[in-house]
Parts: sequence; C-alpha cells; structure tokens
Amino acid sequence: MNRVKSRILLTISLSVALGLIVACGNGSSGIAGGSSGENANKLSGSIVIDGSSTVYPVTEAVAEEFQRAHPDTRVTVGVSGTGGGFTKFCTGEIDISGASRPIRDKERDMCSGNEIEFIELRVGLDGLAVVKNKANNYLDDLTMEQLSLTWGPVSEGTIVKWNQIDPSFPAEDIDLYGPGTDSGTFDFFTEHVNGEAGASRGDYTPSEDDNVLVTGVAGNLHSMGYFGFAYYVENMDVLSVVKINGVAPSGETVSDGSYPLARPLYLYVSIKSLQERNQVRAFMDYYLSDEGIAMVTEVGYSNIPPTELADMRASLATVGN
Repeated sequence: MNRVKSRILLTISLSVALGLIVACGNGSSGIAGGSSGENANKLSGSIVIDGSSTVYPVTEAVAEEFQRAHPDTRVTVGVSGTGGGFTKFCTGEIDISGASRPIRDKERDMCSGNEIEFIELRVGLDGLAVVKNKANNYLDDLTMEQLSLTWGPVSEGTIVKWNQIDPSFPAEDIDLYGPGTDSGTFDFFTEHVNGEAGASRGDYTPSEDDNVLVTGVAGNLHSMGYFGFAYYVENMDVLSVVKINGVAPSGETVSDGSYPLARPLYLYVSIKSLQERNQVRAFMDYYLSDEGIAMVTEVGYSNIPPTELADMRASLATVGN
C-alpha cells in the first residue's frame, strides 16, 4: 500500500511531467522484439496516459512495475479527469485514457473526426466513497434523498446548515468538497444522486486532484466530500466513510451491487498505438495479466468477474499487431 500511496501523492509532479513529454511529442520507438521472451527486455520508448483520477492509482501502480521490468520505457500517467483525458485522447495526444464513465457520443465523434480508433476495456469496479472528517460524529448514514438534498442544484444558497438535512444534526455550516466538472466521478455522482449528469450545486470546493479533496475534508470537522474508494482507503487515518442507505462501500458490497454508488472503471486504448508501438502493446498485456490486474484490489477497488476479465483479454488480443 505504501508504494501506491507514494505514487498517488506524486500526481501533480507527474501531471507536469506529462505536459513536458507531450510538448516533445509522444515519441515512437525503434523497438526490437515484442512483449515476451528475450526481446521483451529490449522494449523502449514512451507511453502517455491521462484521464480519470480514480483510475490513476491502478494505472500508476501498473506503470511502476512495468518500468521496473522494462527500464528503457517511460510511462507517464497524468490526471486531467475523465473528460479532460478524452479530449487529449481523441485529439491524438495520448495513447491511453483512464475513465470512470463510458465515452460519450460527442467524444466518440471527436475521436472519429480525428481518425482515432480505440478499444474499450473495463478493468475494475469502484464504490464511490462519500467521506467525512474522522472526528465527525453525526454524518454516519445518509439516505440517497438526503445526499441529493445536500448536493442538488436547488440547494445552492438555501440548504446551508446541516440541521436542514436532518433536524438531529447541528446547525453548522455545510462545507463540501468534490471533483470538478471534467471528472467522470462528478458525472456519475450527479446522475445517480441528483438524477442528471452535471446537475449539482455550485457552492462547493472542486478539484480534479483527489488529494486536494482529502485535505479539505480532513481540515474541517463539518465537511463532506466524495471521490474514488481508493483515496478513502489511503486516508483512513483522517477520514471516515458515510454509509448510504445503510450500506458502506467495500469489496463485497461493490461486487454484489448492494452499495448504491458502485461503478465500472475503464481504459480506452488507441488501436494505432497498439499496432505500431510495441511498448503500448506490452504494457496493456501486462495490465490485464494476473500480476497487473491484481493492482486493482491492491489500491482498494474491486475486480471485475473472471469471465469479464477473460472477455477483456480476448478483446485486446483481437487488435492485431
């Protein structure tokens, strides 16, 4: 866990590095060999990844292990949010985009307009965590209706005290932290809690960097926020999770569907990059290997069912070298 946590804390630095690498071009490699055997050790060149902050911890952990095995490769993982990642992906700036929601029609059209063909892979399941300050003793269990009242667009400027959510709560100011509007987490949360993607009160503190949200919630006894479960797991010393409809997110409740804010996690991979750049092919083969996919649970998410993983591997294999 310490390895993953240290990598999460380097998000900002890695995002800066991504910008520098993209400015210099993705760089194709003159690669001898493929993704297995003796020639695998000769892999070199860059792989540029961006997108969801939720998918980031898994991808960064996979990238670390992959580069350890192939030290001449350079895998850069940035965090622009799901929407920001799709923009870069569909304009050909990156090889792989992490996403916490499926690609939208307008993003498909952008990819098509730029002749970017891709393969969609589901790589894990996440229970979106609603979190509170560790010392908070009243935000223990909210209904979906109470969560919507807290976060709904009609509540902006009117629902400002916690006792307006529940009369048993104290008359303290509501202090909220959440992802920015480019985030797939924002889209998922607003659609499932408020009934429409993008429908949210605006008087909260947004950030695409989940570590900023962690710091915000940890800094105020009466604050609440939401983000991917892995960030809660890594910050349990300062945060507690809020049950929704009496259910807390866990590997079991996410996998069996009993937690109401469970969702799939995706990778979108450029077919051109897979076919023309051996390091990208080798990276994705490793990502879906038993060793690579184990990173999903290592950072705190849940695995997709074995039959679905087999389907994802088969889909990747259909993209010819």
